[in-house]
Amino acid sequence: MRHTARVLQSLERQAMRAKSTAFIGLGRMGSEMAFNFFSKTFAESPDTRFVVCDALPTSAITFRQNFMAQFPGAHIDIVLTPKEAVHASQTVLTMLPSSPQVQTVYSEANGVIPALQSLSAAELARSLFIDSTTLDVEIARSVSAEVTSAGAQMVDAPVSGGVTGAKAGTLAFLVGGTEGAFALSQPILTHMGGRIIHCGPSGAGLGAKICNNLVLGVQQIVVGEAMLLGQKLGLDPRILAGVINSSTGGCWASSVNNPVPYSLADKSPPCERNYEGGFATALMLKDMLLATDVAGSTDSPLPLGKSARNFYAETLRHRPDLAQKDFSSVYERLEQMGRED
Repeated sequence: MRHTARVLQSLERQAMRAKSTAFIGLGRMGSEMAFNFFSKTFAESPDTRFVVCDALPTSAITFRQNFMAQFPGAHIDIVLTPKEAVHASQTVLTMLPSSPQVQTVYSEANGVIPALQSLSAAELARSLFIDSTTLDVEIARSVSAEVTSAGAQMVDAPVSGGVTGAKAGTLAFLVGGTEGAFALSQPILTHMGGRIIHCGPSGAGLGAKICNNLVLGVQQIVVGEAMLLGQKLGLDPRILAGVINSSTGGCWASSVNNPVPYSLADKSPPCERNYEGGFATALMLKDMLLATDVAGSTDSPLPLGKSARNFYAETLRHRPDLAQKDFSSVYERLEQMGRED
């Protein structure tokens, strides 16, 4: 009888895990991504269960309250550790600040990897982990190797599109992992994004993200330089932005994220909200550091990348108030430098 009861309990847990998805990391990006995924999944399958976990329990409580206010029939639970999330959910998504937090969530005592040791072979085979953190490529590959060696599947799926894209559900996901793991993750990611790109094996998504943000970080500075120079030459910023955006200098940093207020007639970039609501300058500095670090380990020259990294670091030393502002706020540092000269 006891053996039968244990078997029934195991089957019941497997059935509950199959219907549950956990989201770990409810910061500015993660909370928007989780809300989109949960709401769309709930609309398709009202019996789906959701689990949330965050290093700040109040973030998880607030998220649950906001979600339940709009979807009162949903089943959403809060857990305190990643280990509990794994025990409760077959699919686990993580969106964390950087490498140290990924190592904590996946590798420490109450983390994902220790939790996998208590699952059956059948449960492991059906378990999928999707990490959308932008972090060191080698750390990501190491974590993925531990997860897959335990018997589960994992992809790295960093995003492009920022908080605005997360809120709108239009993110681009750059995915690294096996073909099988990508096939499992794709329908999940489509609930949060518009483009899902398989970049290659484990770590390839992160490699693509780091290269993309290297370009973006350099461009945002030079767009600020050009916009400031143009105004000093007497140009109307709206006219200058129009010229750049319709010419060979055109890029996202100018046409969507222009750092000069009211220079874009049909858009409202962060600069028009005191640089609130975009991609934080501190996070761009983190990405530039990732790029220069991996370039150093692969003997890839980054003369402009290093200069941009140093400028973001110098900006935050002089203007620490810009750390959580959109990274286009480096324009304010350029203005300040112009007044000091």
